[in-house]
Amino acid sequence: MESIRVTTFRHMVSSAHEAMHQIFREDPGLFARALPKAGIALPEPTTIQLLDTDLTEIKSMARRVDTLMPVDTADSGSYLLAVEAQGRPDPDKLNSWTYYLAYLYAEYKLPPLLLVVCQDKPTASWAAQPIRIGLPAHTSIALFPLVLGPENLPTIIDPDEAAEDLALAVFSALAHANDPALPAILEALATALATIGGETARDWAEYTEVGLGDTQSRAFWRHLMTLRPSRFPGSGTIIEETRIKGRAEDILRILDLRAIDIPEAARERVNACTDLELLGTWFDRALTATNAEELFAAEA
Repeated sequence: MESIRVTTFRHMVSSAHEAMHQIFREDPGLFARALPKAGIALPEPTTIQLLDTDLTEIKSMARRVDTLMPVDTADSGSYLLAVEAQGRPDPDKLNSWTYYLAYLYAEYKLPPLLLVVCQDKPTASWAAQPIRIGLPAHTSIALFPLVLGPENLPTIIDPDEAAEDLALAVFSALAHANDPALPAILEALATALATIGGETARDWAEYTEVGLGDTQSRAFWRHLMTLRPSRFPGSGTIIEETRIKGRAEDILRILDLRAIDIPEAARERVNACTDLELLGTWFDRALTATNAEELFAAEA
């Protein structure tokens, strides 16, 4: 396993919108690890900083980009990365984004890039469309946003993979906040945080809770956190037992949330199982099963 990235939190977020872009301030190198997973290649950065996000030029019209970072590379010079969190299609943003990049280029004399982060596929598809300004016969300005969202950012449902890069795992979970597979994503992240423990894990757990917004998913996440130890529980057998117990409880909790009746025999069978792989299969089935017996259909 790779070494764990330790993040010193500057301040906790207060809304789901803020969580989607603030995460790039907490871990400025996150974009360079996330974009390749979406098939977007940029020069590898050597230095990344944070800039003031205020782009106001005329006092009567304040304009602020969500997050702004100058990025240096070894072979391709420097550029500016403007990060915008977008919750829904908004035609007015097309004008704002064009202004942002024009202003940044004039102010800093560096090539600007726009990265839009989204939590649903329709918004991500809308944001990815090129913005062209000019006449039908001639485009004077063209803007091509980079987009990260549920359509191109892979899900992370393996706890070991989540533990290797907590910032990326949290961002992936928030980007897939409306994905049917979110319970499995959150379960893997919760297991990774419980395994790592410490203040960093606690802060990422709080960050995830705020980033999920005021939704049923946030309630599910809070429940997962109550099932996990707050510190690194040990090693070897202890970790395995913790993961088995947590996975069994998650299966029963999902069935409860979906109002599926759980006979006592089925509940005992889930709690008695010590095969983590089999529990994972039952967990996946719990997301779509119409009754508890469907969990064990193949085994029967």
